[in-house]
Amino acid sequence: MRFSAILLAAGESRRMGAINKLTLPVAGQPLLRRTARTLLRAGLEEIVVVLGHQRHLLEPLLRDLPLNIVCNDDYREGQMTSVHRGLAAMRQACDAVLVCLADLPLLEVADLRRLANAFVDCPTSVLVPTYQGARGNPIVLACAHREQILAGERNLGCRRLVEKHPELVTALAMDTDHVVFDLDTPQAYQELQRRLGESGATTPVSNFG
Repeated sequence: MRFSAILLAAGESRRMGAINKLTLPVAGQPLLRRTARTLLRAGLEEIVVVLGHQRHLLEPLLRDLPLNIVCNDDYREGQMTSVHRGLAAMRQACDAVLVCLADLPLLEVADLRRLANAFVDCPTSVLVPTYQGARGNPIVLACAHREQILAGERNLGCRRLVEKHPELVTALAMDTDHVVFDLDTPQAYQELQRRLGESGATTPVSNFG
């Protein structure tokens, strides 16, 4: 089964304060680059990265990676506009799409492979990872939903699809919190540093390897 991904990185990260959370260093590289590289190592057909807020800061962090980068000028209207932009920009044929948030610092290739393997035998067309009952990301959609979403209402996206059609959704309980641990606040970043054993300051990264 062929899998592609949409990486959502257009939001304003207001709860983090003045710093764009996607530029924060995680294990020596910017968070956005770290998440993108995790997706790349998973061997996906295509990865579409949707930028918006502070695109001028984020795009250079990805400049040497084999990604399909697009911009969502309507990112202030909500995350679903970025889902639409990413789905519309897909070039490669696939069987399923992972819709992934960019601020998942603990996400690993093993998590993505578990989702992909589970989707192969999934009885429904949408797979949602969970941890201790909390819904996480990325979710996996059968590619058939791409045309349905693009042809629907402007604000129809993955969350609304899941809420309006629960009969289409299978929940997959994960063993770790990698799919629910995101960086929304300075406190979350401090907790991440503690877990990773880091001691660096919350300074955006501009140089990386």
